[in-house]
Amino acid sequence: MSWPIAEVARMSGVTARTLRHYDEIGLLPPAGIGPNGHRYYEEHQLLRLQQILVLRALGVGLPEIGRIMAEEIDAVVALRGHRRRLLAERDRLEALAATVSRTIAELEQSRKDGTPMTAVNRPENLFEGVQPSRYQESLRDFPEHAEEVSRRVAVMTPQDIEAGQRERTKQMILLADLMADGRPADAEPVQDRIDTQYRALTELRPVSAEEYRALGRSCVDNEAWRAAYEAIAPGLAAYQRDAIEAYVTTRLS
Repeated sequence: MSWPIAEVARMSGVTARTLRHYDEIGLLPPAGIGPNGHRYYEEHQLLRLQQILVLRALGVGLPEIGRIMAEEIDAVVALRGHRRRLLAERDRLEALAATVSRTIAELEQSRKDGTPMTAVNRPENLFEGVQPSRYQESLRDFPEHAEEVSRRVAVMTPQDIEAGQRERTKQMILLADLMADGRPADAEPVQDRIDTQYRALTELRPVSAEEYRALGRSCVDNEAWRAAYEAIAPGLAAYQRDAIEAYVTTRLS
């Protein structure tokens, strides 16, 4: 049995344009092309697409996916490998969710009695599941920024790295609080929070309006970023993206 590209797009949630791109780069050739020029896919291609989407969900880039799939010929062996990766990612996200829960507790305690954040939990426990290497890997679509981050991290002490991660987590939670309060993404308090984030970002290197807009969109489009935001609060990734879009329009344009 074969399925046309439109049906495969509907079943998988992947756009027809993406499927055509996978064909163009040799990652997912269709089983055949009909007289009308439409691509058709069979079971083998659907299994291959499943593998591609699993690896994309784990943040693996397309060149690396091509290499992995070229080496893994047997479908069962490949699926077992993907399952191991998924279980490892599940464990990482569970650790990240626990980290965020502790940080929320810290912020709430700090607001009540003025206790410093690090007095509630040991500092090293704040960053389980949020390793610097993963943050740098997630910047693959912004090579200039990734290069600058790598250069800075190379000369930072573990304490400096922890402080930076603590601040990023804190900013995400404070934004989640505004979202929970029902503040629109373009509300002044939200925009002030985004301004704080933007100024921290530009301390690394100049960031243009268009690049910041692209970074905002990556909060949703980048699997690793979206998972981090959604671990704090469902919908936070899109809220951050929309807030950045409003900030670029009103304050950077």
